[in-house]
Amino acid sequence: MTSQKWLARSAAILSLAVGGALAISGAISAGAGVVLNAPVVGLAATPDGHGYWEVSADGGVFAFGDARFYGSTGGEHLNAPVVGLAPTPDGHGYWEVAADGGIFGYGDAGFYGSTGGQHLSAAVVGLAATPDGHGYWEVAADGGVFAFGDAGFYGSTGGQHLNAPVVGLAPTPDGHGYWEVAADGGIFGFGDAGYHGSAVGQHLNAAVVGLAPTPDGHGYWEVAADGGIFDYGDAGFYGSPGGAPRLGPVNGIAGSASGHGYWEVAEDGGIFDYGDAGFYGSLGGAYRGPLLATNGALPTPWNCIAQRESGDNPSTNTGNGYFGLFQFSIASWQAVGGPPGLPSNYTAAEQLQIAENLQARQGWGAWPVSSRLCGV
Repeated sequence: MTSQKWLARSAAILSLAVGGALAISGAISAGAGVVLNAPVVGLAATPDGHGYWEVSADGGVFAFGDARFYGSTGGEHLNAPVVGLAPTPDGHGYWEVAADGGIFGYGDAGFYGSTGGQHLSAAVVGLAATPDGHGYWEVAADGGVFAFGDAGFYGSTGGQHLNAPVVGLAPTPDGHGYWEVAADGGIFGFGDAGYHGSAVGQHLNAAVVGLAPTPDGHGYWEVAADGGIFDYGDAGFYGSPGGAPRLGPVNGIAGSASGHGYWEVAEDGGIFDYGDAGFYGSLGGAYRGPLLATNGALPTPWNCIAQRESGDNPSTNTGNGYFGLFQFSIASWQAVGGPPGLPSNYTAAEQLQIAENLQARQGWGAWPVSSRLCGV
């Protein structure tokens, strides 16, 4: 398994929607001819593990293998960026969740409620469905859990002091509990979710970005933004691209149906498959980060904001208490899911994702002068 397999392999027959406006079916090279306006932010596998969906921050959904396309928010006006996708148990539908808690259901995915329109203390960062698909949980960066439909509330870290923001949630197989995972690798189990270990205290080269449990719930994998895998309980280690070059950070993980493998997805759409997790195609290279190769600019209006805030320099650190491409304060960075450390230590693509979270929560007024000058 090479770290850039998605660049060298041809994709299998696939169905995808780009920006919700263009549908393509056919055998294409991975990412060839497809350009994404927003990074891929999540990955979910089909029930039999013979396919998967990728979802991007603008709501575009991309289906590979036996995963089917049922619709998306791509091309629609969203109040906040999409941050995740969860499939229904039979794989005949899925939900998208946005950073403001808005829920968008497609196929046989029913609507059971959402936090969209409510005032949240922190942005929503993840979504998970109940085993029968008649409910779901949303989780926010402060660890708050919101249960809808037949999803039970078993506790949360909301209101507690956390050393790092929560980045995801995964339910136990029977749906009577769930784990939260934080950017420092911390694991918080509620209900019948057992503790099997965590990456807290280990030296991490990059923040943890996701969690996937094994099928029996007796273990789980944590994945970091550099692709590093941390396995606990009965979760085996099958490989990782940790430390290998990529076109963007890893944003998610999904376990295979047997629990003997897993997929990782990077923000450019690249798929990394290990163990018995099959490769069914990817959009590897379709998103090149916010500094687009076509004109060196961020997607509008972010290009104007970044130019006025930092001169388009993601490593800006002038000692004034504000850092990076969009001049975050540490407090605002952490409040909307920013990983540990200084914002200026992270890539432009990573900073854009957190800026989108901040904009979803505070509006363009988070940059009052620049946004006015930029006409937003």
